Amino acid sequence: MGAIWDILNLALLAATIRMATPLILTAIGGVFTERSGVTNIGMEGMMLFGAFFGVLASYWTGSPWWGMVGGVAAGGVAGAIHALLAIKYSANQIVSALGINVLALGLTPYLSAITWGSRGASDEVAGLPRWEIPLIREIPVISEILGPHAPTVFLMVAIVVVAQIVLFKTKWGLRVRAVGEFARAAATAGVPVQQTRYICVVISGILSGLAGVHLALGHLAMFSWGMTGGRGFIALAVMIFGNWRPYRTLAAGLVFGFADALQIRLQGLGVPVQFMQMIPYLVTIAVLAGVMGRSRPPADIGKPYEAG
Repeated sequence: MGAIWDILNLALLAATIRMATPLILTAIGGVFTERSGVTNIGMEGMMLFGAFFGVLASYWTGSPWWGMVGGVAAGGVAGAIHALLAIKYSANQIVSALGINVLALGLTPYLSAITWGSRGASDEVAGLPRWEIPLIREIPVISEILGPHAPTVFLMVAIVVVAQIVLFKTKWGLRVRAVGEFARAAATAGVPVQQTRYICVVISGILSGLAGVHLALGHLAMFSWGMTGGRGFIALAVMIFGNWRPYRTLAAGLVFGFADALQIRLQGLGVPVQFMQMIPYLVTIAVLAGVMGRSRPPADIGKPYEAG
């Protein structure tokens, strides 16, 4: 019994929030792009670009804040490339996104070898600080769960709230949802379909880049090859489980974050590490098997739109 409480304690809940943050950030980006009708399975690569260029910018400048800017910009550029191929040139969106993933997997170790002489890992760089909320840090129990955390954790919470308001309480959010449901009807009503889709896909890239920054500068203060570990794909499951709604995506992300945090804490109990590392992916399969068929994606998702 004591061993169980050694695992299921407040530190596990704090770890859940940390582990859920990159999933939720990426999934919220997925909500924007898929609500606008563009499929984006390239978020894994966008995260990896964010992680690498975040570390690179921190290494060059000595500032983790410039690292954050560099990672977010890199994710945004990767998103813009996907948007250009998928929207302007009507490329197959699955193939275009896979190209982003493959490019990230190949380019980041190459650039790492040029910069640090190692394809596998970078040097240690300046990482993000840990923040606490002044009022909350005085409250027992709650303070152990809600802090201290990297600034990206608090940004994640703010982004979820803003995304919910923007998508469901603003005129622009209504346009985004209309474009994803029936692009031609939205265009007839005067909505700039392609411009809306460009913005949403770039937002997805920016948030994926920020998720990569959280992993690289909020956790390790370094870059390692493949450090995203499939989280971009798990974020797709989080988005679907959240039914393409920000608040539900937040809740879904915490479920997956708990699974990820739990597998780390269960390591060392005599069970093979590889088996424990399967837990988040098994949860992903189980959740998708349970919700597929009951969740309804935007009707025009994956369908190219051409004016005229």
